[in-house]
Amino acid sequence: MSNKLPQESQNEEVDLGQLFNAIGRLFDRLFSFLGRFIKGIFSAIIFSLKPVVNNFKLVLIVLMASVLIGFIVERLRTPIYVSDMLVRPYYDSKYQLANNVDYFNALIGSENYKELSNIFEIDSSTTAKELIGFEIEIGPETQNDLLKEYDDYLKSLDSTLAIEVTYEDFIENRDILAGSIFSIKAKATNNDIFPSLERGFIKTFKNEYSTKLKARTDSIRQVQKLNYLEELERIEKLQTIYLEIKTNESSKGEVKLGIDGLIPLIQEKTETKEFELFGEELRIREALRTLEEEALEESEYYDILSSFEEVGTIEIDITERYLLIFPIISLLIMTIVFIALRVFKFIKEYE
Repeated sequence: MSNKLPQESQNEEVDLGQLFNAIGRLFDRLFSFLGRFIKGIFSAIIFSLKPVVNNFKLVLIVLMASVLIGFIVERLRTPIYVSDMLVRPYYDSKYQLANNVDYFNALIGSENYKELSNIFEIDSSTTAKELIGFEIEIGPETQNDLLKEYDDYLKSLDSTLAIEVTYEDFIENRDILAGSIFSIKAKATNNDIFPSLERGFIKTFKNEYSTKLKARTDSIRQVQKLNYLEELERIEKLQTIYLEIKTNESSKGEVKLGIDGLIPLIQEKTETKEFELFGEELRIREALRTLEEEALEESEYYDILSSFEEVGTIEIDITERYLLIFPIISLLIMTIVFIALRVFKFIKEYE
């Protein structure tokens, strides 16, 4: 038995040695792969830059010519001006607003300037032709607005579904029409056309559906207001009755003998609920105040938070900065040509 123990320990040492050797070979291969990979990237970069260095003068001349051409093109092209308007639509007129923006863009695309002039009340021969297009986006919102909107959305869902919807998911999958404030961006080649465009969008907010919805909402508010006033009238009557009871009790001083005359005289008082009535009155008056505020806030079909600027600003789009785009394209074309020539030369000389 003593002969087997040394033999087993020797076998364990041999197994550990083989394991360490395998790990060492694995690291060697890994470092060798990383070295070849880095060397390959470095070689590719040098291979790409070598034609540029070898033909430095030609590359410099082409780049300078591209910059000059890009500058001239930017100066000669017609500038595009933009202006924004912030609106808060009521009575679901935001759906008509989004639909009309698409309709206006379709009219511009089809060059139907007569219809555009009728909508915006502008000259069809000149002003309408200067329109480029419209865009609609969700307006600026605070974190509190988003949280309130998220809370309202959860209340509209079933309890089992509401648990699965996180705030991040809600913000990511939020539709553009989920907002309450919208930014309308207008583009044109004329920088003073924008104030006249406001009239066309005002017509958008008052449509057949929003008119019906406003009338229905006003009727519901009127019914609620009458109900609250009736409740207040009943509360005032009860308060008057309770006051009369207290006044009579204090003036008459009604008393009642105790049992068999052994207990001192005790004055009975009628139980009233003035405090509960007062709390109910405060609740109803608060509901009436909220109802009046909502009616005042939504007395119109829209609110213009910020009108179109009197003079538009020039739109700066990176895709139209030819001063930068032309040199980049020229450099890419030259690199591709140089690489193609090297490949062609390699294939021609290959045996």
